[in-house]
Amino acid sequence: MGLIKLAAAGAIGYALYKYANRASEGAATAGGPDSYPVRDAGPENMKHQPPRWSKTDEAIDESFPASDPPASY
Repeated sequence: MGLIKLAAAGAIGYALYKYANRASEGAATAGGPDSYPVRDAGPENMKHQPPRWSKTDEAIDESFPASDPPASY
């Protein structure tokens, strides 16, 4: 019986919390596409081109800012 009352109190508390914070809900974004410039991948789009550019460098540059490393090396 005590567990049921605890679950009911938790559900009511959660419902009140969601009701009180309903106006601030929205999509969680990192700022949107207009908040910072994003360059295309490749050495030709860099401000300072590197002296050497390997396939590994290309794969890393194309995958940035992904958290997974490229699988081509």
